[in-house]
Amino acid sequence: MRIFPPAPRRDRRDAPRDAEYGFFSLDEGAHFRAQVREAFAEHGLEVTVHAGAVSDSAGRHFGMANLAAICHNDVRGRKRWPKVIREHVGRLLRVVDGPSPLETFAPEQLLARLRPWMVTQDVIEPDAAQYTHARVVAPGLCEVLALDMGESVMTLPDKYLALLGGVVDLRIRALDNLGALPVESHTVLQSAGGTRFDVVMGDSFFTASRVLAMNELARDLTGRDLGPNGALVAMPHRHQLAFRPIGTVQDTNLVQALNAMTVFAAANFEDAAGQVSPHVYWWRRGALTQLVLHDGGQPGCTENGEFEVLLMWLEGSNAGEHS
Repeated sequence: MRIFPPAPRRDRRDAPRDAEYGFFSLDEGAHFRAQVREAFAEHGLEVTVHAGAVSDSAGRHFGMANLAAICHNDVRGRKRWPKVIREHVGRLLRVVDGPSPLETFAPEQLLARLRPWMVTQDVIEPDAAQYTHARVVAPGLCEVLALDMGESVMTLPDKYLALLGGVVDLRIRALDNLGALPVESHTVLQSAGGTRFDVVMGDSFFTASRVLAMNELARDLTGRDLGPNGALVAMPHRHQLAFRPIGTVQDTNLVQALNAMTVFAAANFEDAAGQVSPHVYWWRRGALTQLVLHDGGQPGCTENGEFEVLLMWLEGSNAGEHS
């Protein structure tokens, strides 16, 4: 996993662009879709290729946005795409054609794989009536209970959750499971001006979701609980989480850290597979407040009186400390 995404090998930016995936040229888009069709054919499945999905004769639809982003971001260029696409399609078909974990796993095995998964709301919006347990955690983001199947994630509609227990108890179990996950990679980024923040990365689909157990993660990595002022956090995509604890006194460079994390979040969100958010948030006592908004142009700070008061208080505390 890379902290900042490298520049992928691509056709020139002035080449005509693909209408569905603007990061592809027309030629790259055509090559990508041809490889997707061929990968399904290798599994004996003829599919109709649409702009952003494929469909088979059984009426099943498979989205391609994440796979397109993975190919686009592969720094080895499109010579590597056939292998990446074949592996992806193979995993996908193993999941959809195989037996359901709900039929083959014992209840305790299912509970051991239970996690809270933070996703964009459009992931469940088509079937929102089946996910009444979903919890909004920030504008456009929600938490849904799901099973970690290693190569994939299985979201659990209400009717399947009812087979395992009550939602409150299941969420407690899911959060405990999330907090017990190993940290795959941890890096501290530091700028020349002394701004620092932590970055956690991993192949797990639940890496960004660890913001739902932020205090436990911070304690594991730093040896200290987050203070009453919480932390700045960013979750560009599902495999990455950045955070910066906010102190109570002498917390210098907080604005600089916010600016640095804003650049980080935007750069790692763009064209990523499994996008979560390009924004920076204020985590405090389990709640997320959006601090930075990207609205098609330059990022800007949202108006938040509490955070502004906190900044003034920290500046006043620092001034008093050094007077």
